[in-house]
Amino acid sequence: MDSDERSGAGPAGGGTAGATLSEETRSRILRAVDARFDDEVRFIQELVRHPSRRTAERSAQDLMERAMAERGLEIDRWALDPVELFAHPGAGFVEVPYDDVENVVGTYRPVTESGRSLILNGHIDVVPEGPEDQWSRSPWDAEVRDGWLYGRGSGDMKAGLAANLFALDAIREAGFAPCGRIHVESVAEEECTGNGSLSALMRGYTAEAVVIPEPEEDMLVRANVGVIWFRVRVTGRPTHVREMATGFNAIDAAYFVVGELRALEDRWNAEKAQHRHFEDLDHPINLNVGMIRGGDWGSSVPAWCEVDLRCALYPGTSADAGWAAITEALAAITADANGNPITAAATRTGFYAEGYVLEEGSDAEAVLERAHRAAFGAELESFTTPGYLDGRVFVQYADIPTLVYGPISRAIHGNDECVDLESVRRITGSIALFIAEWCGIEERAEGA
Repeated sequence: MDSDERSGAGPAGGGTAGATLSEETRSRILRAVDARFDDEVRFIQELVRHPSRRTAERSAQDLMERAMAERGLEIDRWALDPVELFAHPGAGFVEVPYDDVENVVGTYRPVTESGRSLILNGHIDVVPEGPEDQWSRSPWDAEVRDGWLYGRGSGDMKAGLAANLFALDAIREAGFAPCGRIHVESVAEEECTGNGSLSALMRGYTAEAVVIPEPEEDMLVRANVGVIWFRVRVTGRPTHVREMATGFNAIDAAYFVVGELRALEDRWNAEKAQHRHFEDLDHPINLNVGMIRGGDWGSSVPAWCEVDLRCALYPGTSADAGWAAITEALAAITADANGNPITAAATRTGFYAEGYVLEEGSDAEAVLERAHRAAFGAELESFTTPGYLDGRVFVQYADIPTLVYGPISRAIHGNDECVDLESVRRITGSIALFIAEWCGIEERAEGA
């Protein structure tokens, strides 16, 4: 399928697209969401039981592909190509084999495309679960308790993937058919590079709006940071520990190097008043020490240490500019506090992404406001997050209004991650109403 077929080149927007839904239509769709919600919960549980860590997403993608095929969607599944991706300025750096790293896209096409097009995007990959003995239950058993569904990836973001599918179901089961082309995307690599969504865009999947139901506390993300992942290697001078004073401990030196990078972090945080939407955040720029390894023997002064770090960037700061500031800060470190010479070299290891701002006033946001009001009985709120989101791919490289908006969660990336099921139900209803108004709907023919 070529890119024109994916993007639906040609006029669109006629029919009922953009028409405000009647109360009776909204009620039919929301009742359909409620009628299937137990099935939706079971589907989220099944997704959680597939531990889709990085490069091990295949079984979870199999499940997503089956679910899309059962709904009659056109299936496109492909392995990400790191060479192709590397040519794009928005790609993250890759340190793992991509042989089994795959995207799945299911496409709905109306008989006559008279409505606006839409991408429903979500990521299938999850972060590692960490020590299981720190969880109160298995990270993979998908237990439901007191209205919360537990498990790694339950909130981030398998509930959102399910909401996309079941929102489409609700429209059909309410007796309607969308009038616009819809791509349902299940992508990899959101937690480390953003290359999954970027690969889908490079493959030709575009639309007039994007919805990404990340766990965002029933709110819309107005702005978020960019992110760079990098590794710093610090060298030392090994000796036997009985002569430790004659050596130079690379692990100790690495702590000093990270401390010097904290000065850059502090400087960037002090500039927050200069960055729209970030003025009121306590600490928008976070430098995280994610992993550390070093040395070769317990009784030898370590000759080397490697530290994996993640640093945030304000929207408007390019990844190249951020990287230049980081490498300049490292180059300025020539010795520790005791005068020992330090060599600290950095390499990029994953994310290399600029942040973005969702500008107010788009038609897509207005439609979401109406959908949220009907599903929640409250006005839609927006907020700024110091985390990474794949929305930047669509905003920066395709100029598509992208609505990152999803359910309430707890402890994502932590122990006992869980998602609020009542919130998931309402988010599913809101997405269904958004699809209906954005794409337009028509009464579905009997048996269709």
